[in-house]
Amino acid sequence: MPLDTPHEPSWRLNGNVGLEEALTLPRIAIESVEPVVDGGRFAAKAISGQPVTVSAVIFADGHDQLAAELLWRPVNYTHWQRVPLTFITNDHWQAELLPAHPGRWVFAIEAWWDQYGSFCNELQKKHRAGVPISLELTEGESLIRRVAHTAPAEHRTEVQQVLDELRTARSDDARVAVMLAKQTISTIALAAEHPHRTRSPVFPLEVERPLAQFASWYELFPRSVTNDPHRHGTFKDVIRRLPEIVAMGFDVVYFPPIHPIGHTHRKGRNNALLAKEGDPGSPYAIGSEEGGHEALHPQLGSFEDFHELVAVARSLGLEIALDFAIQCSPDHPWLREHPGWFSWRPDGSIRHAENPPKKYEDIVNVDFYAEGAIPELWLALRDVVEGWVMHGVSLFRVDNPHTKPLPFWEWLIADIRGRHPEVIFLAEAFTRPAMMARLGKLGFSQSYTYFTWRNTKEELQTYFTELNEPPWRDCYRPNFFVNTPDINPSFLHESGRAGFLIRAVLATMGSGLWGMYSGFEICESAPIPGREEYLDSEKYQIKPRNFRAPGNIVGEIAQLNLIRRRNPALHTHLGFQAYTAWNDNILYFGKRTAELDNFILVAVSLDPHHAQEAHFELPLWEFDLPDNASLHGEDLMSGHRWTWHGKVQWMRIEPWHLPFGIWRIRPAS
Repeated sequence: MPLDTPHEPSWRLNGNVGLEEALTLPRIAIESVEPVVDGGRFAAKAISGQPVTVSAVIFADGHDQLAAELLWRPVNYTHWQRVPLTFITNDHWQAELLPAHPGRWVFAIEAWWDQYGSFCNELQKKHRAGVPISLELTEGESLIRRVAHTAPAEHRTEVQQVLDELRTARSDDARVAVMLAKQTISTIALAAEHPHRTRSPVFPLEVERPLAQFASWYELFPRSVTNDPHRHGTFKDVIRRLPEIVAMGFDVVYFPPIHPIGHTHRKGRNNALLAKEGDPGSPYAIGSEEGGHEALHPQLGSFEDFHELVAVARSLGLEIALDFAIQCSPDHPWLREHPGWFSWRPDGSIRHAENPPKKYEDIVNVDFYAEGAIPELWLALRDVVEGWVMHGVSLFRVDNPHTKPLPFWEWLIADIRGRHPEVIFLAEAFTRPAMMARLGKLGFSQSYTYFTWRNTKEELQTYFTELNEPPWRDCYRPNFFVNTPDINPSFLHESGRAGFLIRAVLATMGSGLWGMYSGFEICESAPIPGREEYLDSEKYQIKPRNFRAPGNIVGEIAQLNLIRRRNPALHTHLGFQAYTAWNDNILYFGKRTAELDNFILVAVSLDPHHAQEAHFELPLWEFDLPDNASLHGEDLMSGHRWTWHGKVQWMRIEPWHLPFGIWRIRPAS
């Protein structure tokens, strides 16, 4: 029987439906399918090797039972994998699919009238009630014979065996037992036709490798990996620093642009409009006579050096991420070779990047829709990414993607991931919520977030909860960066070492993805007065550091990353649940696995200067325990263990020791 496939008939527009059209419409409704983003216009996000729960509301007229299956496959395959959906309650059904590898997958739901299931349900009720069932037994045998007549060849033998068992059964009870046997029900389900079978639309899933959901990012400027502000750091210097980064527990080392830097209008220290002799300039002013986006800054080293860096990083369990910044210095080769890719003013001068009152004379932007730019510019930018993938790079932090055309990103990411599904894109987009969500829908694996400016208990609870709910849950993975070269958060200016630990624990425990920019581990915070920018910014100068400086938090960061790695509940931002602590200066929340075999409680004082106390509730109800039950606790920073008795407990947090507690809990029984 053909599928009753949903379609868009004319009555959806004019409000009318004709008889012929009504006769073709499906009798079974499949609604509220999840995870689905914008009705299937965009792919929901998933991780290879992790189950995806698919749910739907399925119902039909009448009282007959329904059956349903979840179908899924890689988009370029033709064979569907199938698994039955389980009826939950009130027309809600659910099943899981398990994507085995990264790439684009699709899924759909099929539902049909379960004639034999309905018959079995009625037979069982009447048999238990002692109602005469001779007619029902005749109807059941007739139904099975019809199935045997139409069954596919590979199932006819099994159906015939059922009929043989019915023929040799010596009593009505024996015949009932045959008809209600699990093997019989399974055999008939496989062999029977499916009346009124209906299929939902096909929905996409973008499946990525686990690093897209769980990773710790460390950002550094390679040129500053030096002990002399007058000596430019190199890739070989970075190689020597990698073991220290690994020891802190990071997975990704991210570099701002490593390309040649232009000379025209080069910026000086602290963003001065005029550079002095020896000033290295901003790495975001990409391009010079030495090359553009495909080239390396010659002072960093050769491609052989870069390949060695990538290989050594991988041997240590690290991956290298590069900045993809679509902007050029006035000296970029593209201005000479492809002037039609840029905007020019009426007097013939190039249009520089502007964001008044900020001035960016050292940068010009391409014009994506210039007459001479389509499609050559788009292809050239795609080829830049492709080229770095060939050099061993599979992670890209994209600079300001919200200022570039959305269709460009949808095309480029699909094109690259279609051939290289291991590639991960991080969106650096501090902008409006709708735009940030849209970038996730278009294919960005991760995104920077508003976390940087969420400081109070109410702000943090609200934001963490929002990220766990649709639509954000299905289209957006937050990467909680605690600082960036552009953002020196005001909270850190005067909060001291405790403030840095507060932000570190919020980021590491709040999301499976977090990042920090070099200098955070030694509590760098000197700002330009009145601004959230670093004084003596590394964007405009070489900046050596002593990472063993007194007061550093290197050890605490290493322990936080170790805790994250050892506890699956912390491998995602999902699963956040705020719990009650009677103090507005203490954020108290839990993260747990679905099986409750890994349950983490986190209490963070948001006050870096004073001790804070609170009574708080142990979530005994999550384990179905009464209020007087006991829980075993373990402090994951110190290793100390104890047993709590009863629902209400008390805590005191002293920021001069640790401004937080991380506890793994389990029932005492």
